[in-house]
Parts: sequence; C-alpha cells; structure tokens
Amino acid sequence: MLVPGLIVLLLFLFVSFSYYAYQIVYTANVDTKNRETYVLIPTGATYEEAMDSIEATGVIIDKLSLRFMSKLMDYNELVKPGRYELEHGWSNRQLIGVLRLGQQTPLNLTFANIRLRNQLAEKLAANVEASEEEVDSLLNNEAYLASLGFDTTNIVSMFIPNTYEVYWTTTAPALLERMKTEYDKFWTPERKAKADKMGLSQQEVSTLASIVQAETLKSDEKPRVAGVYLNRLDKGMLLQADPTVVFAVRDFTIRRVLNVHLAHDSPYNTYKYKGLPPGPINVPNISSIDAVLNPEQHNYLYFCAKEDFSGYHAFATTVSEHQANARRFHRALNERNILK
Repeated sequence: MLVPGLIVLLLFLFVSFSYYAYQIVYTANVDTKNRETYVLIPTGATYEEAMDSIEATGVIIDKLSLRFMSKLMDYNELVKPGRYELEHGWSNRQLIGVLRLGQQTPLNLTFANIRLRNQLAEKLAANVEASEEEVDSLLNNEAYLASLGFDTTNIVSMFIPNTYEVYWTTTAPALLERMKTEYDKFWTPERKAKADKMGLSQQEVSTLASIVQAETLKSDEKPRVAGVYLNRLDKGMLLQADPTVVFAVRDFTIRRVLNVHLAHDSPYNTYKYKGLPPGPINVPNISSIDAVLNPEQHNYLYFCAKEDFSGYHAFATTVSEHQANARRFHRALNERNILK
C-alpha cells in the first residue's frame, strides 16, 4: 500500500510530465514576429543538417523540444528537401508534420529584361536549387536543345516572360521542360495561324519581337514598329536595326551606333545581312510578340526618336522624310547638350 506522500509525488510527476508533453506537442514554438520566414533543406541533407537549417532561421523558441518532437515523429528517417515557409505560432507537431511530408511552399519565378543565355541561367538558378552551371550547361547543349526543338541561337525564345509557380527543388532539366510546356501553351492555334499567315515561324516571330522590344519601351507603339520591319522584310530591304548591331558587338554600353560598329561582321548585323538575325537579341515579352503577330498596317519604312524625348518615335515613308525627322532629333540633342 502506497503512503500518501508517495501518491502525491507520483501525481505531481504525472501532471508535470503531462504538462511538458502537452507543451512539446501543442504549444506554439515558432515565433516569426509575423515576418515571412523560409527554411531551405537541400537535396541529400542529413537530419542534423536539416535541424541546423531550421534552427538557423532564428524563429524556434525551444530548440530542445523541437528536436525531441522530431525524434518522436521519426523525422530523422523522413528528411525531405525543399523550401518551406515557417508559420508564426506553429507547434512542434505542425512544423515537423509539414517537413516530414515534404509539403513545400511554392515560389513565383519571374524573369524579364534578359539578353544572353548566361544571364538567363543566372536568373533561373537564383530561384531554384539547381546551380547556374547546371542550367547554363543545358542551355549550351545542342543535343539536349534539339530534343526541345531549339538550338543555342534561339533557345531564349522558349522562355516567355511571365510569373510561374515552381518548387525550389525543381531540377535544371525539369525547369527547362516546364518552360517548354508553358511555351507550347502560349503558342495557341490563333497565334500559330497568324504567324503562318505572315510566313514566319514561331521562332522568327520571337526574333523580330526581340528587335521591336529593343527599339521601344512603349507598348502602344510596338505594333507600329513591328509594321516597319515587316514592311522592310517584304521589300527585301536590310532591317538596319541598331539594337542588332549592339548585340553583335556585345557592348551594351553603346549609346550611339557608329560606322566602326556597322562594319562589324556578324550575322546579327542587320546593316550587312538581309533578313532576320539567327535568333533573338533578348528574351521578348508577350506584348512584343503579340505586336509582331498584330502589326499596324501602314507604309512606313523608317523611324527615329522624337525630338520631345517622350520615348516615342517619328515614322516616315521616304528617306527624305526620315532625314528631316533625324535632323530635328539631333538638333534637340545639341540644344540639350546630350551625347548621342
């Protein structure tokens, strides 16, 4: 028969243990101070590496209780890579439950204003676990790109600037395949029909769209600029697009294209070679692509920046008109003492 004092002690221990067990399981142990907080668990991470990453976020209140709960829930056997948002007020049970099930938090992948493949690789890799080297290697792998229907000169056209929901653990091949799927979705039967009617392939549309995008930042002007280049193509004229020369020279600091630049021998130099260059000179956005597919119908063959520095252009049908527009612009530059 137990003495009363021992019974009291056992009850006290039972209540204390029950209270502590309740705290370990159900009490809030994540304090993010209502700031977005993420933990990255790399592929192949060990249990200790995963726990170190979680604790390094600085939002765990009681690290010992978290580790105790993680062992109870067999997290040491169920570590899954990913990017996880830690919610304010989560208990140990909630946190470990999300991690052991691999319930990643998706992220938004957005890219724009990209010229070169290596810039594209850098932007993509900044959002996923795959390294820049892995992505860049695929973007330069002719055999792999051929399996997607592209090559190194036109692969950037496969990337349609938009916002895409992806997971951080997405591999380099999976990411490119996802972009190919999005590319195929973008090129609807209606868009394909418009390209066919113009006698252009999808990739040629993207190439011309990249030139239009480099020429004007004004979305409402893009169809008119596209019309100019389409008119020149129809007449067999040189496109004479300054942005293609800048791309050929690979000096994006150029403010004024000079004769020395125009003499540069490159298939991208549209002052020397007729037709479209081999591929896009940037990653064209949707408004630029749609401007080419829906060009303004007119007879303009030339354009130059307006003298009011509004960002818009003055268009002309003849060389003499174009030269008059150019003189006005250069006069405005001189008056403002602006180097061009």
